[in-house]
Amino acid sequence: MTGTRQRRMRIVDAFTDEPLAGNAAGVVPDGEGLHDEAMQAIARELAVSETAFLLPSDRADRRVRYFTPTQEIDLCGHATIASHVHLFEDGVVDAGTHSLETNVGVLEIEIEEDGTVWMTQDDPEIRRVDLDYERVAGALGVDLAGLTELEDELSMAVSSTGVPFLLVPAAYLENVGEADPDVAAVEELCEAVEATGVYLYTFDALEADSTLHGRAFVPLAGVPEDPVTGTASGAVAAYLDHVGAFDRDFPDELVLEQGHFVDRPGRVRVRVEDEVRVGGRGAVAVDGTLSVPDIEGDDIIEA
Repeated sequence: MTGTRQRRMRIVDAFTDEPLAGNAAGVVPDGEGLHDEAMQAIARELAVSETAFLLPSDRADRRVRYFTPTQEIDLCGHATIASHVHLFEDGVVDAGTHSLETNVGVLEIEIEEDGTVWMTQDDPEIRRVDLDYERVAGALGVDLAGLTELEDELSMAVSSTGVPFLLVPAAYLENVGEADPDVAAVEELCEAVEATGVYLYTFDALEADSTLHGRAFVPLAGVPEDPVTGTASGAVAAYLDHVGAFDRDFPDELVLEQGHFVDRPGRVRVRVEDEVRVGGRGAVAVDGTLSVPDIEGDDIIEA
């Protein structure tokens, strides 16, 4: 090792007002000059579902790259929220509209005066899929009847507003809560329909003001269960709008609850108009530095 450089890092819990809830994301405010190997090693060391590395951009106010502990991914909702919670709290940006370059294009980010961050997601892409309900129930470890009860009202589909999710509706909260997925079977399911993860959801929510309750299993991104998922929330809201799930009275704002069954409760707000926008708050849980090797390769990152 030829030397190390100190890099600031933060862990920000997104889609919550309190630390140690919601979905934790790593944020490296200065990712410039880091090789891919170093970014991957830092993400592995932080060991949260995704870490965002902020970089200069010629196309937007800034660029971001997202890494799970095992691989780079194109888009991450909660890490985007977390990054802008950091930027706002640190005084780098003010309330208003900002642009962000991602691997799926340039996205618009709005920060409200109270610190709520809104992320405009990609244009929806929705397709129905023909899957055997027994196979899906077996992969997710849920009661078959809990899935087939809604078969005539809501079909399974793949929806994407940046990241494709297989959407699986369930009748009751207990069906969602009892899910005990077989990771290998969920991977095969995702590969079969070309989705990154599965989002299991029900309208039988815990809170009176919540639209639905969901759980996200994302093994193809190296995340067995994601606590609170912005991209999946945007995808399911776009699908519900597409199929007219609320008839002509589509809510001005949907509130999606998630994370309660992994002790990381959070709330995602989604607005579907001309574009799909996902919003939420965040809380900084950790603020510190990492010692990062100056060379490429598989050097160990020291916390």
